[in-house]
Amino acid sequence: MQKIKILIVEDDKAIADAVAYTLEKEEFKFIIAGSAAEALPYIGRKDIGLYLLDVMLPDGTGYDICRKIKRYHNVPVIFLTACDEEANVVMGLDIGADDYIVKPFRIRELISRIRSVLRRYDSRQDIRPASVYCAGDIRVLTAEGKVYCKEEEICLSALEYKLLLFLIRHEGQIVTREQLLSHIYDIAGEYVNDNTLTVYIKRLRDKLETDTEGPEIIRTVRGLGYTIGESHV
Repeated sequence: MQKIKILIVEDDKAIADAVAYTLEKEEFKFIIAGSAAEALPYIGRKDIGLYLLDVMLPDGTGYDICRKIKRYHNVPVIFLTACDEEANVVMGLDIGADDYIVKPFRIRELISRIRSVLRRYDSRQDIRPASVYCAGDIRVLTAEGKVYCKEEEICLSALEYKLLLFLIRHEGQIVTREQLLSHIYDIAGEYVNDNTLTVYIKRLRDKLETDTEGPEIIRTVRGLGYTIGESHV
């Protein structure tokens, strides 16, 4: 069974280290971030299976991080806080947190809460189709038909959106031009030639890439096709 990776966002190093030590003993993987800024690159990453968020951080709050997570990524969030006032608990749950544990807490209790939340999510995933696809800084929200790059919404045409979604659904794989042409034909209901595909790939790069001359998001694999994310070939 694949180990769950947990992001611990906690500015108290002693607490973070204690939690990390126990998680490792319980065969979880973990990453520690000591601030909101350190946590930001991990938000929405597909390998993060649960977030443990301290409410009060030196450069923000766990509430802000939770809002970002739930915007892009349907994974469990548990708050760690020194404040047990009802208003704070309700606020955390209202913005999408799955549980709330008050400091000082017993480590074994935290592990039990983590396992309970993960079991609930596992049962939901059996019946819920994927609605968010992520690759690096790109987020595609299929339920809303929206695309974000570095948290900025990007306006795409219908064909650009479908091409990007097809690529991101095959993240880490090489997608051939023939596969893309076939996909465009299926959704457009008309013949699209190879030159048209080149134009659409260029348009996507113009909207998503920082440097279109050296693209880092949609990369060309010479003689084969395109890939998003790290290719396994």
